[in-house]
Amino acid sequence: MEFQDVQTADEVAELVTAAKAASLADGGLTTDALLTRALELDPHHHEAQLLRERLYQTFVPRWHFPMLADQARNQAYARAIAAKVRPGDVVLDIGCGAGLTAMLAARAGAKHVYTCEQQPLIARAARRVIAQNGLSDRITVINKWSHDIVIGVDMAEPADVVVSEIVDTVLLGEGALATLTHAMAVLAKPEARAVPEHGVLKAQLVESAALQQMWQPPSAEGFDLSAFHHLAQVAQLTPHDFDACDLRALGPKVDLFDFDFTRPSIEPGRVSQRLRCSRAGTAQAVLVSFEMQLAPGIQVNNDIGAGGHWGRTAFLLDQPKMLHPGAEIAVTAQHDAAALSLAIDHQPTARWDQQGWNLTTKRKQPAYH
Repeated sequence: MEFQDVQTADEVAELVTAAKAASLADGGLTTDALLTRALELDPHHHEAQLLRERLYQTFVPRWHFPMLADQARNQAYARAIAAKVRPGDVVLDIGCGAGLTAMLAARAGAKHVYTCEQQPLIARAARRVIAQNGLSDRITVINKWSHDIVIGVDMAEPADVVVSEIVDTVLLGEGALATLTHAMAVLAKPEARAVPEHGVLKAQLVESAALQQMWQPPSAEGFDLSAFHHLAQVAQLTPHDFDACDLRALGPKVDLFDFDFTRPSIEPGRVSQRLRCSRAGTAQAVLVSFEMQLAPGIQVNNDIGAGGHWGRTAFLLDQPKMLHPGAEIAVTAQHDAAALSLAIDHQPTARWDQQGWNLTTKRKQPAYH
């Protein structure tokens, strides 16, 4: 090995060592810079490749990418933003991600768009995307939670329109209600418009032997596994899982909660409903889905017939129930403006909450989803 090659190898090793020791308090920016420099010197360095990929997977949720590829979702937001944004408007876009909705607002004629993103790696990438599209003079990326934005400091004036896509599979888990309650009250003008306008959570009985087999397999290799089933009461389905389960609706959807995103509230809610079976079958779960109105006549949803990038949430029955047309199952749904719980026939199920049980970590402002 030549002296220059040895020198380069030593420099790369030092960069990787520094990256491993660097604090992640800056959201990974320093670590990323060190690893990127190492890979510029040696593009095939195994450890640097692995460390940088691990860094990106840690700080950039993987749902960003299928969300950006969801053409139906993108087109719906493009139409809604074009309908809501007027020439000269100031727009606040909450959850910048790659900057798509901010750029849609600029294209719709906004005077200026302020888009916030608390994760530094994502915020930096968004600035690059926006610059590549020639919109840096009309879009400001604010590397903060929306709760920390100050009018007159971060934004020149309150917003005429607030755009967001910060809901999860049941509208609640990304802190949408608390975020939008603050934004509409503090960061927007009194008669500000919003995209989306409102959302409805719905529930219906579904049949799927594949869903039960995936989440509550009765046995394996001749051994009874039923005593393990209580640990899986809420099935969190990726789009791939959802397709594989081939859910079949046994009855109509019933409304649970209606959320007004233009005048949001963080008041908790509770409702009891009876889910009716309109076709004979075996009920394995209650599927909870949403419908969101982005603007008049423009909707997105994640119900049983929808495609797209959104996952689904199914609350599993303790035991599958064979039902005939006209049969009903009672459910009680509750939310605390951040998470949803559902009890089926007095059968309590776990809370659906993407934060899990880590209650000591400050909630991150979402970019999906």
